[in-house]
Amino acid sequence: MVESLTVNLGERSYPIRFGANVAPAVRAAVDALVAAGRKVAVVTDRNLARTQRDALHAMFGEQPMLVLEPGEETKSLTELGRVLDFLAEHRVDRGGALFAAGGGVIGDLAGFAAASYLRGIAFYQVPTTLLSMVDSSVGGKTGINLKAGKNLVGAFHQPKGVFIGTGLLATLPPREFAAGMAEVIKTGLLGDAALFAQLEANTLTVESAELGAVVRRCCALKAGVVEADEHETAKEDGRALLNLGHTFGHAIEQVTGYGHYLHGEAVAIGLAAAARLSQKLGYIDAATVARIDAVLTAHALPVKLREPLPLGPLMAAMARDKKVRAGALRFVVLKSLGNAVTQGGVDPALAEQSFREVGAV
Repeated sequence: MVESLTVNLGERSYPIRFGANVAPAVRAAVDALVAAGRKVAVVTDRNLARTQRDALHAMFGEQPMLVLEPGEETKSLTELGRVLDFLAEHRVDRGGALFAAGGGVIGDLAGFAAASYLRGIAFYQVPTTLLSMVDSSVGGKTGINLKAGKNLVGAFHQPKGVFIGTGLLATLPPREFAAGMAEVIKTGLLGDAALFAQLEANTLTVESAELGAVVRRCCALKAGVVEADEHETAKEDGRALLNLGHTFGHAIEQVTGYGHYLHGEAVAIGLAAAARLSQKLGYIDAATVARIDAVLTAHALPVKLREPLPLGPLMAAMARDKKVRAGALRFVVLKSLGNAVTQGGVDPALAEQSFREVGAV
C-alpha cells in the first residue's frame, strides 16, 4: 500500500509517496511520461546498480541509465558535466524528465543537472538510503561541492515527485543506515521532542516495525519547514533550522576530504558540538548534552572525531559556510530538546571550545 503526503508550494507542489515497495508507482510515472512522448533518463550509482538491479529494472525498464561511482567525491563539477553530456547524448529535450535513484549524492547531483540542463527540466527523486529518504530528497535543494566547501554551488529546483520505498533499505550497509539516523535524530532535536524521546526509548533499526512511520514523520516536519521558507530567506529560524549540526559537520567533511566521514557521521559529531555550544550559551544543561550523546551512540554514530583535527582549518571552513551573513556566522542552537533557533553574534571562542570538546586541537 502506497500512501502520499503533499509538499504544498503552489504551482511547484508535489507528492511524496511512501510504501515498502514503490516500484509499481515509479514505473507508472515513467510509463505515463513515455506515453506522453516525453523522454526519460535515469542517474544512479554503482552500489545500487549491483544490489538492487531487479528493482531498478522494475522501475525503469530499458530507459537510458547513467551509473556513477558512489561517494561524496561524485558531487563535483566533473561528474556534473558527465550527467549533462548524458542528457544531451540521449537528446532529452525540455519536455524530458530525469529520475535520481540513489542516496543524497545522486539526488543532489542529478537535481542540479536537471536545474541546469536547458535551463531546467523535470526531475523525480527515488531515494534509496535512509538519509536521502528523511532529508535530502525533500525540499528541492540541489548542488555540488567545491574544494572551498560543501554545497557551495547549487540551485533550488523542486522535484515533480518523490518515491520512498523503505524495502530498498534491506541492502543498505549498517554504516549507511546509521548515517541516515543522524538526520532522523536531528529532526527530533530541532522540532519533534516526542520523536527524540521515542529514539531514546527504543533504538531504531532497519527491521523496526515503526521505521516507515518515522520516515514519514521526518518528511512531514521537513515539508512544513520548506513550505514556510522555501528558499531559506527568513531572517531568523525558518529553513536554516534544518542545518542543526551541519555548520560543524560540513567543516569536518571539508577538512578531512569528502569521503573520510560519511555525511551523517560528520553531522552526528556536529550535533554533539552544537549541543555543547547550546550549553555554553546557557540554553541546555550538561544532562541534556549527555542524553543527546547517548542517543547518537545508541544508533552507532560518533560523538567525537576519530582522530584529532586542527582547529584553525575547521574554523576557517566554518567561515565559508553558506549561513554566513555580512561576514558573521550564524549557528543553529537548541533552546531545549525539540526547540531549535538560529543565533548570530556567537563568540567564536565558544565555537572553538565546542569543537575542542569533540576532538579538535
